[in-house]
This record gives sequence, C-alpha cells and structure tokens, in this order.
Amino acid sequence: MCSKSFSVKSDLLTHQHVHSGERPFSCDLCNKSFGSRNDLKRHTLVHSGEHPFSCDVCRKLFKYKDNLKKHQLIHSGERPFSCDVCSKSFSYKKDLKRHSLIHSGEHPFSCDVCNKLFKYKDNLKKHQLIHSAVRPFSCDVCSKSFNYKKDLKRHTLIHSGERPFLCNVCNKSFKNKGHLKKHQLVHSGERPFLCDVCNKSFYDKQYVKMHQIIHSGERPFSCNVCNKSFKNKGNLINHQYIHSAVRPFSCEVCNKAVKNKGNLRIHQLIHSGERPFSCEVCNKSFKRKSHLQKHQLVHSGEHP
Repeated sequence: MCSKSFSVKSDLLTHQHVHSGERPFSCDLCNKSFGSRNDLKRHTLVHSGEHPFSCDVCRKLFKYKDNLKKHQLIHSGERPFSCDVCSKSFSYKKDLKRHSLIHSGEHPFSCDVCNKLFKYKDNLKKHQLIHSAVRPFSCDVCSKSFNYKKDLKRHTLIHSGERPFLCNVCNKSFKNKGHLKKHQLVHSGERPFLCDVCNKSFYDKQYVKMHQIIHSGERPFSCNVCNKSFKNKGNLINHQYIHSAVRPFSCEVCNKAVKNKGNLRIHQLIHSGERPFSCEVCNKSFKRKSHLQKHQLVHSGEHP
C-alpha cells in the first residue's frame, strides 16, 4: 500500500490501521478509539492528570516524552532548525515555519467574516474576537471586559495608579509603553510624521491628522445642540459646556469653576499676577491676548 517496512509483524499490523481507518483500542472512560495501543496509553494521561516525564534540569513535568524532548532544547541552547534564507535558527520546527512567512510574505489565515488575511493563526483568532460578542478578559475591580489580555492589563493601571514606564531623560512616568515612546520624541527632536501637503513635521501621527484638516477645510465634529462644527474633537467637547451647566475645570486657589481649560488658565493669572502678553512697541503687558490686541490699536491709529 505504502511500501513502509517493519522488523516486527505486530508493528506492521498496527501500522495497517492507518490505511484501514480501523481503531480497535478504546478508552474505558470516554470511549474515544485509537489505531494503536501506544496512542491509547498516551491518551489516558488526559484523564489521570499524570505527568510521568520529568526534566532533569528544572524538574518541570510533562505528560508526553516528545514534549519533554522539545523542552530540553531550552536548556541545551540547541537550535536544530535553520532558515534557508537568513540562517536564523530555532529550537522548534513550528517556530521556523512561522518565521519563514516573513520572507514569503504569505498570509495563509483568512477571516471568514471580513476576509482580512493574517500570517499567523493566533493573530487570526485574536482578530475574530472583534466580530464576536465574546470579551473573555474581565477586570476584577470594575468588571469591564476586553477582547485581548493586553488591553485588560493596560486597563488595570487605571485602578492601581501605577505608571511603570519611565522616561530616562526627565523621569516623567507613563501608564503604557506607547505613550512613553511618543513622549521620548519630545527630547530627541525627531518628527517622523510629515504632512503631504506642506511638509510640516510632527512627532505624533494623530497630530498630522489633526493638522491636515487645515488644508481640507473639513470640520467633522458637529455639536448636536446648535450644529456648530469643529476641526477637532477637543474643541467640540469644550464648546458643549456652553449648552450645559457643567463647569468641570476648577481653580485650586479659590475653587472657582469654569467651563473650559482656556478660561481656567486666564482666571489663574489673577492669582499669579502674571501678564504674559507684552506690547512690542511700549512693553506694556497684559493678562489676556485680546486685551493686548485692543491696546495695539493705540499705536496703529486704527479705530475699530
């Protein structure tokens, strides 16, 4: 049938079950059947919970001998599987197979909902959670649930107040690594994100998007009360306080509450005595930019 040869007749008979589909060895606990006695023996460990194979270096236990052998490569440092393209070597064949997709550009795993392609099966599985209502990772504090473990981990920092990512220049701390990386561009002076209209550069991709609205004239954020539209979401949020009684920004000196951050900054100048807006003609200084602009008409002779 397949010309495979064996030294013992019983091994030949067992092998022939592969071709016949016969599974004469059955599990007493779950009735699952197998083509060979060895496969049945291996299966019974699922029910017994037994881990008979032990690593002689770290004492980790395994159900199956081949899993122990794979594990021992960690301690030996042996990497028997080598990439034909870049010669990078791996301990396990599956890791080499996964790596080879980098060179081939192949995306063999396809989402059956949106047809998005993925290099790796585990990435496809993660992606499919977007389409399902399943959010398997839940916060112990507030019960909010997430599709991905990394999102839950990131969320828990809100409750702990922990900021584990520290800038090595100014010691400012951040809740997540992405925010630290963005911040570090402030110190490096690097501005990798470029506007394709005017070539102005930014250190944050989000700022490029906000900036490009200047060129398009688009105002995508609209107030649902008065229909006034804005270029960015922050300005819309500030504007919406006009329609509500909410005054979320409070002065830490006198507790006066105001509707937006800009007004709070202006108010705080009363306490500081600071006059940051200075006339370049007579050096008179003002607390507000609008007051400086009004004053400048004295020098220009303009009459509004």
